[in-house]
Amino acid sequence: MRLIDTPITGAWLVAPDARTDERGFFARLWSRDEYAEKGLRGDFINCNNSLSNLKGTLRGLHYQVAPHEEVKLVRCVRGRLFDVLVDMRAGSATRGRWFGTELNAENRMLMYVPEGCAHGYLSLEDNCEVVYFSTAPYAAQAERGVRWNDPSIGIAWPIEPTVFSAKDRLWADLSL
Repeated sequence: MRLIDTPITGAWLVAPDARTDERGFFARLWSRDEYAEKGLRGDFINCNNSLSNLKGTLRGLHYQVAPHEEVKLVRCVRGRLFDVLVDMRAGSATRGRWFGTELNAENRMLMYVPEGCAHGYLSLEDNCEVVYFSTAPYAAQAERGVRWNDPSIGIAWPIEPTVFSAKDRLWADLSL
């Protein structure tokens, strides 16, 4: 497993190093000790699974405020998605900036989303399935979001989103 730095402070890509043989492969996705060496949290308490039926489905951009902030570790297990985070942290050198990358079933990459970053993803094909771990339970009173097409952020989505939840359509623009 390799931890690959991103342009957002505290956000990482996790690249599994597969060991292959005639049976298939084995790869580590998470290691408490290796994460701790980088100062990353690994005390995950939830594992969530979502399926986006249609290409162009956008989920996000969501985050939770203190004391319910959460770290997420996200992997696409079927299909392809464009995974995005936006730094919402006061005092962060990368506040207001975004980073996105394709996660897919073939590359097996994961995105480590630190506390205080909004997160979302866009399905790039039908039947896109995501599994992600989080370090805090969902707390409705702490949920926040930011509009997916806020011009002050300027996310370069690879395709036009076409399917949204009612809530995701109504998030406000980023206010720093």
